[in-house]
Amino acid sequence: MILLDATAPDFETAFTALVNARREADEDVARDVAAILRRVRDEGDAALADLTRRFDRHDLDASGWRIDADACDAALAGLTPELRAALELAAERIAAYHAEQRPADRDTTDAAGVRLGARWTAVDAAGVYVPGGRAAYPSSVLMNVIPAKVAGVGRVVMVTPTPDGVVNPLVLAAAKIAGVDEIWRVGGAQAVAALAYGTSRIAPVDVVTGPGNAWVAEAKRQLYGVVGIDMVAGPSEIVVVADAANDPEWIAADLLSQAEHDPTSQSILFTDDASFAQSVADAVARQLAELATGATARASWDANGAIILVPKLGDAMPLVDRLAPEHLELACDGAATLFDAVRHAGSVFLGRHTPEAVGDYVAGPNHVLPTGRRARFASGLSVLDYMKRTSFLSLDAAGLAAIGPAAVALAQAEGLPAHAKSVAIRLNRPNP
Repeated sequence: MILLDATAPDFETAFTALVNARREADEDVARDVAAILRRVRDEGDAALADLTRRFDRHDLDASGWRIDADACDAALAGLTPELRAALELAAERIAAYHAEQRPADRDTTDAAGVRLGARWTAVDAAGVYVPGGRAAYPSSVLMNVIPAKVAGVGRVVMVTPTPDGVVNPLVLAAAKIAGVDEIWRVGGAQAVAALAYGTSRIAPVDVVTGPGNAWVAEAKRQLYGVVGIDMVAGPSEIVVVADAANDPEWIAADLLSQAEHDPTSQSILFTDDASFAQSVADAVARQLAELATGATARASWDANGAIILVPKLGDAMPLVDRLAPEHLELACDGAATLFDAVRHAGSVFLGRHTPEAVGDYVAGPNHVLPTGRRARFASGLSVLDYMKRTSFLSLDAAGLAAIGPAAVALAQAEGLPAHAKSVAIRLNRPNP
């Protein structure tokens, strides 16, 4: 764990190193992923079958390529009442929040008599990647599928690896609640390729979303343009800004809530109280010894954790913006005032009783968020990721007469005479 003091002479150098630290997987996966994508594009289902045998250790012809609706029904029926109610509450809140994101069409006529506007429509088909290895999260099914359904996507396809042929029943139950239309037992970069290119069995989609490992992220990066993607996500991260009025055990738990995801996750605390900083560090050590995920969380905290002392909490805000974190907790007095100063963060959690973890499940906003400082230019997953905007305009003779001459002048200036003529000919003007 790194301890930094913002008043130290070498702070800027140390903090810049922290901001620029690369936490993605060390493996150079681009070449391997490119080869996998070519195989799926050229060989289709045969490549999927071979790669599944190699990486997930089962035969798709024997275990079944597709998971049917009956399996999802059984998984949902097998949940405890408490867990089913929790999933259904989460689904209701996610759907309600994302329904408010649907954009409105626009249709106006301006002063020149030109009718112009835009119409929003959903993509025809969306693919959702659901991890099945280290991370198998039903919450991610809800967060990716429900916005697509709210957007009006007609076909939502889920791909998920099933190592050794084993299916996660919670994932299937969540798929049932969210309304997934198809589920395929394939994972990895090859599953993303199948969604993008299509195979004999799996029809292609227009957009691919969902978290995954470095190979999945790289596949999405390489296939952008063949399909739309939500984002290229990296390791999870949390920044907590907290004062000494907090219970250090609470803040320690918040920091570890992201550290337990992966050894490359990052957890950072900003505080203005050195004694509180030490209390949180001690609490982290105690809780690590009790966590079932302690080995992963300890590796993350030891390699990527940081506590940063600032003279006052307001001084942390410019530093937070440089980190542009995936998750930002403002657990302090005056959280709303500090929030006003935040420019770059994926999602912000205000107040002492708003742990980031509640946002992962039941609050409503999406938990698929930009990582690796991408919150400087990107937003979390939303209904808009499954929609596109078509602009339109309509001119009558008077409208064209009002704005057409300017178009002719600009086309001539750009050396495009056919452009100029297509307008001028309607204005009964000489050919340009």
